[in-house]
Amino acid sequence: KRLMDIVGGLVGVVILACLYPFIALAIYLESGGPVVFIQKRLGKNGREYSIIKFRTMRTAYDADGKLLPDKERITRVGKILRKSHLDELPQFINVLHGEMSLVGPRAEITALVNELQNQVPFYRARLLVKPGITGWAQVNFGYAVTVEDTGIKLEYDLYYIKHRNLLLDILIILRTAGTVIGFRGQ
Repeated sequence: KRLMDIVGGLVGVVILACLYPFIALAIYLESGGPVVFIQKRLGKNGREYSIIKFRTMRTAYDADGKLLPDKERITRVGKILRKSHLDELPQFINVLHGEMSLVGPRAEITALVNELQNQVPFYRARLLVKPGITGWAQVNFGYAVTVEDTGIKLEYDLYYIKHRNLLLDILIILRTAGTVIGFRGQ
């Protein structure tokens, strides 16, 4: 699995290097500011690490200091990056560092994990493996909006943890490629 992560990470970083100037320019021209977004997430065994993504949102507040909802903060370039999952490309650096894997449960912020572990039984079990850029839950369910959705997504994550193997990882990567090529992201 680590060998596949290294090879996949190298391929991903090459793609990132080719696309970075264009994506960075588009982000900067539309909204200025930093091009990448770095956030603390929980990895394997609950260790915190800094995830790297392309920035897809404006600041949280408008000119009057009013907090904006997330949907209003997403930039036009951000919508395209999210739809194509190109905002995730910098995570290949995390894969090469060994903080993430190509395939695994989605990495979450500490506060969300702490909140959900009190509402969803066995939620913290997701931290038994490295988080992934893609995963069984992502290709089968998508984004969780409610606590009930999170419970369903957890079932997919636990299935992956129990049955993970090279063939399942390859299947997940192929299904993810179909989503990316088909612009079926959110």
